[in-house]
Amino acid sequence: MRVLVLNCGSSSVKFAVIDTATHEAISSGLVENIGVNGHIKAKGPTSKIDTMVDAPTHVEAIAAMQDFLKTENLVDSIEAIGHRVVHGGKYITSAPVTREVIDYIKSITLFAPLHEPAHAMGMEVAKKYFPTLPQVAVFDTAFHQTMPRKAFLYGIPYKYYEDLQIRRYGFHGTSHRYVSAEAARLLGKKPEDLNCITAHLGNGSSAAAIRGGKCVDTTMGFTPLDGLVMGTRSGSLDPAILFFLNKKLGFDIDRLDKLVNKESGLLGLSGLSNDMRTLTQAASEGHEGAKIALEVFCYKLAREIGGITMALPTLDALIFTGGIGENSRIVRETTLESLSILGFKMDKARNEKNGKESGGIISREGSTPIAMVIATNEELLIALDTEELVK
Repeated sequence: MRVLVLNCGSSSVKFAVIDTATHEAISSGLVENIGVNGHIKAKGPTSKIDTMVDAPTHVEAIAAMQDFLKTENLVDSIEAIGHRVVHGGKYITSAPVTREVIDYIKSITLFAPLHEPAHAMGMEVAKKYFPTLPQVAVFDTAFHQTMPRKAFLYGIPYKYYEDLQIRRYGFHGTSHRYVSAEAARLLGKKPEDLNCITAHLGNGSSAAAIRGGKCVDTTMGFTPLDGLVMGTRSGSLDPAILFFLNKKLGFDIDRLDKLVNKESGLLGLSGLSNDMRTLTQAASEGHEGAKIALEVFCYKLAREIGGITMALPTLDALIFTGGIGENSRIVRETTLESLSILGFKMDKARNEKNGKESGGIISREGSTPIAMVIATNEELLIALDTEELVK
């Protein structure tokens, strides 16, 4: 089946046409800067484009995408559409897109205000341009809904969970689900026989404890702000810091929101950049802020991994994925050094090659637990979920 995978953000539409039989992306692209200076960059079997486009709204952005797919003679071959949705709220699995699903996504806008309205709009616009195709919503939060209540509840009055659904939801679920299943395949195990930690590391980062194919704990919480230090997000911090800044510096809610979401993390610690490549280079040249950012990022990562490991009966493997996880040798090496108490022994030669010549494994031959690097493929998993539900 050929599935069009859509990831509609607040000012962008990322897309890919996936062949579920071959697991290959036939075409992919991005329409960005919606509402400002629209731009489309895309490639297909026969051509590429990289040009400005008039896209004041998602309607025009998806129209531009469809026009490109038409030039590649792909539109008529698409059989279904799969949507990435950041927050699924009550949904514990992927679901066919219905009016009820769209209205529910709109109703939980406060859970992810930048993402949920765009997802709902993307579904409505896709229905306009592809009226006969079935659509499926694949939720980032769904994979984590197997967590026990001792893992997902916060230490606040229980009524706020009952009345307002305030709880730990977790994110990056599609990535965590994909790489944990891929790790089982590469290790010759059934998913139900593997206990692992997956670390999705990028501008947004999270780790998850997966027991027998099911999530039992994760680092992100009610929103994607919780947990690990990220590109511009603070990760977990004492909430009293916000009270202090309000009283001492007069920071209101909007200023505090900007601080912890846009000005913190690697960017705030380094005073230089939120890009791990830039920071790694700068640290090697002696930049003190870059050194601090790397040190804190890796320590917090190891600390959180150590914490959620206690949710597992045993630890078979730790899987690094995401832009940083797949490419940053220094992050993996530093983190594994801090996790030596769990038995990790890294093979430097394998790590230098990002595990590409050893089936993803970067730990020493015969050592346990195993450390791995696996490239995530969220688009493929969305396509496969879509195919399963449509069929």
